[in-house]
Amino acid sequence: GKEVIIANAIIAILTIGGQQLFSFFTFSCPCHVGQNLIYGLAFLGVPALILLIVGYALNNQTWRLVTGKRSHFEKVTTSDQLLKCKLICFVLCSITGRALVAPVTWLAVTLINGSYYVCAVSEYVPMYYYGANPNVTASERRRILATFPCSQLVPPEMTRTRDEVILLLRYQSQVAGWLLIAVVVITVFLSYCLASCFSPLSFLHFRYWSSYVHNEQELFDEATEQHSRLYAMQHVRKFFGFVPGSENVKEIRIPSLREWQAISGLAFLKQVDEEHYDYSLLHDWALKERANGRYLKTDEDP
Repeated sequence: GKEVIIANAIIAILTIGGQQLFSFFTFSCPCHVGQNLIYGLAFLGVPALILLIVGYALNNQTWRLVTGKRSHFEKVTTSDQLLKCKLICFVLCSITGRALVAPVTWLAVTLINGSYYVCAVSEYVPMYYYGANPNVTASERRRILATFPCSQLVPPEMTRTRDEVILLLRYQSQVAGWLLIAVVVITVFLSYCLASCFSPLSFLHFRYWSSYVHNEQELFDEATEQHSRLYAMQHVRKFFGFVPGSENVKEIRIPSLREWQAISGLAFLKQVDEEHYDYSLLHDWALKERANGRYLKTDEDP
């Protein structure tokens, strides 16, 4: 839907801005044999990998897929298993598509920029194409080529050769970046085409279904917020003797030291029975204890 397109566009724009800032403040090629490749590939690949993991982690569908379990009491047929496998594959593809937006943007922008690629592969350029001294040893050639990303380290007689090598590497990097963008655009377009061809819904029916799912999720989130607030309010009222925001509170409850200790500390989700959980220590206390103890009227002196 439109929300997905807008979200992906925002992610891409933020990634581009982050890449430019990241390059400006942190990238500095070591210009040393054996280190350039590791440094350049690290700046190309590691941020892309981190962005991919973050993309998976921020998608609610990932956690629905991870935490979704079938009841032990439910009989599983072969057709159900096949349908579940298809659904898992579809959801995984959808999650992966969303998660790839940021890392692909990072790779495309960094390749079009060219600095990381130039740093990584400069020492592997066949230098004899540029009329270099044939008497120089292979190791010396690699050492000289490794200094090319740092213009201040290049000998004056190699300046022209250095400029030609940098131009070649930038050309290769930018072509690779645009090819990556073209492949991604074509893949996304074909994926939408195939999804539409194999969809059991017509175009208008699909739009209705998308609208329904979006509205259902919004209403569910609103109901979740209100329900959890009302449920928590019952436990807070039992502990303190009033509900926050109440007018004309006649009395308040004074919790005992033992009760304060019971609701303090680290809270873990605890299973009460096969169908219910305790969500917090206050929840556990409210279900187990009676709200006896000392009450204080608000119009009396303590």
